[in-house]
Amino acid sequence: MPQHKSSIKRVRQDKKKRLHNRALRSKMRTLYKRVLSATEKTSAEDSLKDAVSYIDRMAVKGIVHKNNAANKKSNLVRHVNSLS
Repeated sequence: MPQHKSSIKRVRQDKKKRLHNRALRSKMRTLYKRVLSATEKTSAEDSLKDAVSYIDRMAVKGIVHKNNAANKKSNLVRHVNSLS
């Protein structure tokens, strides 16, 4: 355990941030899966719009790397385009 006052505070801050980031990543994964599980093109396109927007926000905030976000978006778009 940390001994210094500043270290103790940093542990508290890190815990809060970790929980917050985990929630954000969880929502991103949920939106991602929602697009992949869609069977109709119209519903998939609606879900895609929300997912891409959210993934972009997570990349800007640094929750995921920008290349990781680009790969996720590319995968989703390819999936939606493959639906008939």
